Amino acid sequence: MFIDMQQCCRMLGTADDILILCHKSPDGDTVGAAYGLYHALTRLGRRAAVRCSDPWPERFRYLTEAVEMPEFDPKLIVAVDIAGENLLGDGLAGYAGRIDLCIDHHVSNTDYAVCTLLDAKAAAACEIMYSVIRHLGVPVTKPMADALYTGCITDTGCFRYSNTTAETLRTAAELIEAGADSVGITTALFETVSRLRMALENRVMDTLEYHFDGRCASIVMSQALLQELGAKVEDLEGIVSIPRRIEGVQVAVAFRENPSGSYKISVRTGEGADASAICRNFGGGGHVRAAGCNVPGPLEHAQALLLDAIGKELNAQ
Repeated sequence: MFIDMQQCCRMLGTADDILILCHKSPDGDTVGAAYGLYHALTRLGRRAAVRCSDPWPERFRYLTEAVEMPEFDPKLIVAVDIAGENLLGDGLAGYAGRIDLCIDHHVSNTDYAVCTLLDAKAAAACEIMYSVIRHLGVPVTKPMADALYTGCITDTGCFRYSNTTAETLRTAAELIEAGADSVGITTALFETVSRLRMALENRVMDTLEYHFDGRCASIVMSQALLQELGAKVEDLEGIVSIPRRIEGVQVAVAFRENPSGSYKISVRTGEGADASAICRNFGGGGHVRAAGCNVPGPLEHAQALLLDAIGKELNAQ
């Protein structure tokens, strides 16, 4: 059931022992929204904890490393930035069917929670979470501001993506006023790369191929390459956006081989193509400009499936 902000805040404002869930392969938005809410709830004197199936990426340690989470039997379970229960991951799969509240911005949200606060126009779940915290009447502290700014900046590509709105920028400005370290966060997340990441980008771009008269560009990340370089999933974030920047490319698609031999697909689009529509063909989803799904291998089969769907989407425009 979809609810409004007032109903959401009534749920959060009257509950205790609140467990906050992030999606697997956590990005800045799910981590930021979860930790922002955690700090707000503890400020209200509530017991809360954040959980994720996967380890926290090293680049977000400024949010996670100094916080010890308590253990308790939850009375309210909240999912943040999670469009569907399939994104919980194996470690949190036991919470499927038990989630009381979902706070999300994905148009592909499956309405799996008992109650869902959804704003598909928001650039990030953290943008919504900032409004939630304000409606709860909690003063925004620096830890909250850092967490929420992280989600806003990562889901907008440092405010470069088309999902950035005037409201997103107002939210970011108010978070900076509340103490968010905008320079430090931007430097850590967008201006600093490891040598491994540079090596990975160089090798992956060797796989670059163009399709549909250059309107689509694809890259491949094989298990052999990832194992050779010792790359983790967190090292791959944002790599699909590189071919999207090429002149004339409307759709960029990355094929990442899973250990099982299937492929994790990431799609990024410009004006004139819907990434979510492409990925919905294969049970995935996301946003108009960024979406993902999984398809069976081998690579040639995965490529044929995706290119067929991409071709239909490009021709439909």
